Amino acid sequence: MKQLLSKGATLVILGPGGVGKTTIAAALAIAAAQAGLDTAVITVDPARRLRDALGLERLGARPTRLDSRRLRAAGLAPSLKLSALMLDVKGAWDGLIARFVKSPETRRRVLDNAFYRALTEQFAGAEAYAALEQLYDLHASGRFDLEVVDTPPAAHAFDFLEAPAHLVRLLDSQSLRWLFAPSAAAGRGLLGLAGRAAQFVAGQLERFAGIGTLTAIGEFFAALAGAADSIRDQFRKVEGLLHAPTVHFVLVTTAEEDRLNEARALVDRMATEGLRLRAIMLNRFLDERAFRALAEAPRREPSHLAIIAKLRATLGTEAASEGRMAGLTSYLEEYRANQRAAIERAAAFARTLPAGVELTLAPELEAGVRDLAAVGRIAGILSAGGAGRRFIADALVATGAAADRDPRRGPAGVKRRA
Repeated sequence: MKQLLSKGATLVILGPGGVGKTTIAAALAIAAAQAGLDTAVITVDPARRLRDALGLERLGARPTRLDSRRLRAAGLAPSLKLSALMLDVKGAWDGLIARFVKSPETRRRVLDNAFYRALTEQFAGAEAYAALEQLYDLHASGRFDLEVVDTPPAAHAFDFLEAPAHLVRLLDSQSLRWLFAPSAAAGRGLLGLAGRAAQFVAGQLERFAGIGTLTAIGEFFAALAGAADSIRDQFRKVEGLLHAPTVHFVLVTTAEEDRLNEARALVDRMATEGLRLRAIMLNRFLDERAFRALAEAPRREPSHLAIIAKLRATLGTEAASEGRMAGLTSYLEEYRANQRAAIERAAAFARTLPAGVELTLAPELEAGVRDLAAVGRIAGILSAGGAGRRFIADALVATGAAADRDPRRGPAGVKRRA
C-alpha cells in the first residue's frame, strides 16, 4: 500500500459493475489521505454512490473538500486532506471544444450540432474519455498529491482504456473527411468533382440513415476542420497518460467464478497493452467474522467454522436430521462450505497472477457499506492488511480446503450457491 499510495501517483480503478469498485476507490482515497497525501477522488458513476458513501449532499465538477465535522463524525482524523468530484461529461466535452475552437461562431455551430450531441451523450466511449480528460487536466495542474479515478460502469472494463484510441481513429479517418466535408475541397479542380461526388453519395446514404443525420456529420467535420488536428493531439496526450509511469491500475473483483474469469482476461489484456496493473483488490472476500479470525490467527480455522464442522457429531446424526434442526444444520454446513469454496477459488486465481501484481483482500462488512465510517473501515483493512497471497495460503491450511478442488464445488461435495 505504501508503494501504491505514493506522492505524484494516479490510481485508476477498473472492474465490472457490482464488485464494489466505488467503495474501493473511496477507501483508497481515504487511505492515501491518512498517509498524509492531499488526495482527490473522481467518480463518473451515474448512480452517485460515491457522493452517498462520502456523506455529501452535493458533488459537482469542482473538487469538494470533506470538512472536519464530517470526518470527525465518521471516526476519521478531521485534518485529512480529501476532496471528491463528480464528472460532468457534457462540461468536459464542451470545455474541450472551447479550448481548441477559437471562433465563437464556429464553436456555437459545433455545440449545437446534432452529431456532436450524439457523440458526447451516446457514444460508448464518451463518458470514459471525459473522465480521462478531466483526470489529465487535474493531474497536469499539480493541485493534488494523488488522484483516484473510479471508472464508469461498463460491461467490459477495457472500454474505458480504449476510448481515446477510438476517438483518435475517428478524427484520423480520411474517408470521413472526404465524404462528409466536401466543402473544404470545393472549387479546387478535381477535388471539387470529388466534393460533388461526395455530396451525391451522402444524399443517397441519408435516405437510409435518416433525414439530417449525415448532414449533421458533414457540418460537424466541416466546423472542426481548423481544430481537428489540435483536438486529435489532445486525444493522443490523454491516451499517453494511461502509459505514464506514475499511473497505476487497480483491478477490483470478487471471488465469484465468473468475476475471477473476467479478471484473468483483463490481466492478460493489460499485459499485452503494456499497462501497469499494480494491484488486484479481491473485495467481499469471506464474511467479516471469518476474515477477522483468519487475520488474527493464520492457519487456524475460525472457531465458528470449526464448531459447524462438528455440529452433526455434537447433536447426533438423528437429531441433526429431524425437523427444524435439519434445516438449520444444513444451512450452517452450506455456509461453511461456501466460505471454504471462496478460499479455494481465490487460491486458484492467485496462482495465475504475474509476480509483480499485488493481491489485496477486503471482507464483506456485516452491516454493509452505507456511510463514510464504513468506507473508513475498509480503508483501515486495506492499509493494515498483509500480502493477499500469504493470507489465502494460510486460509487454505486453516480450513482444510484443497486448492486443486473444483472451485465450483464446496468441500465435501457441497455445491456452491449461486
